[in-house]
Amino acid sequence: MTPPSPHAERFSLAGRRALITGASRGLGWEIAKAMAEAGARVHINGRDAGALDKRCRGMMGAGFEVSPALFDVTDIGAAETWLDAQAEAPDILVNNAGLRHRNALTDIPPSAFAQVIDSNLNSAYALARSVAMRLKDSGRSGTIINITSIAGPRARPGDAAYTAAKGGLEALTRSLAVELAPDGFRCNAIAPGYFATEANAPWVEDPGVKKFVDARIPMKRWGQPHEIAGAAVFLASDAASYINGHTLVIDAGMTINF
Repeated sequence: MTPPSPHAERFSLAGRRALITGASRGLGWEIAKAMAEAGARVHINGRDAGALDKRCRGMMGAGFEVSPALFDVTDIGAAETWLDAQAEAPDILVNNAGLRHRNALTDIPPSAFAQVIDSNLNSAYALARSVAMRLKDSGRSGTIINITSIAGPRARPGDAAYTAAKGGLEALTRSLAVELAPDGFRCNAIAPGYFATEANAPWVEDPGVKKFVDARIPMKRWGQPHEIAGAAVFLASDAASYINGHTLVIDAGMTINF
C-alpha cells in the first residue's frame, strides 16, 4: 500500500478549530462542511438556533466535530461572549456573513448603507481583531479568510453599498496580512463570482441574467456552492503556508473576459 504523501497531508486541517460566520446555508455551509471533512473542529455561526441545530446534528451524525456558534456578527458584545466561552480561540476564521441591498442610491438611505457596511466589513474587522488578540495572548497564530466578491474592485448601478463593503473587505485583507504576518498569521480572501446560492435563487432562472451568464462567463453557467469549498480548505491549510494578502477570484473566468 502506498504511504500517504507528505504533500497531501499538508491539506489536512486535523487539530485545527474553525469558526465560519453565516454558515447555516449557502457558501458558508459548504465551507463549514469541507473544513470538517478535512479534519477541523468546526463552529457553525448563524442567528437561527433551529437551523444551526439541524446542521450540527446532521454533521455530528456523520461523525464530524461540529458545534453551533449562535450570535449575530454585528453584535460585538455577543461575539465576545461566545469567544470568551470557548476553551480555545479558533485558529481558522472565515468571515462569510454579509448583507446586500440591490437598490439605486435614491432607495438606499445612509442608515441602510451603514447597515451593509456593518454586516460585511465592520463585523469582519471586529471578529478578526478579537480572534487574533486571543491567539496572540496564548502564543498561537492562525489563518483568516475573508469572503469578498468580484463586486469589490468593480461596480455596477444599484449596488453601491455592497460594492463599498466588499471593496473595503478586500483592502482590510491586505492590511491584516501585513500587520499580523510577523506573528505567524496569514490573511487571504476569496472573491466569488456568480454562485447559485439560496440568496441568488430569484436570479438563476431570470431570462436576462441567463443571457448575461451566457455572454460573460466563459463556462456559461453559475457556480455551485460546493465549488468554493476546496479553495477555502486550501487557504486555511499548510499547503498555502506562503500565501498571504491574496484575493483568490473564483468566477469561471468572468472578470478576465472582455
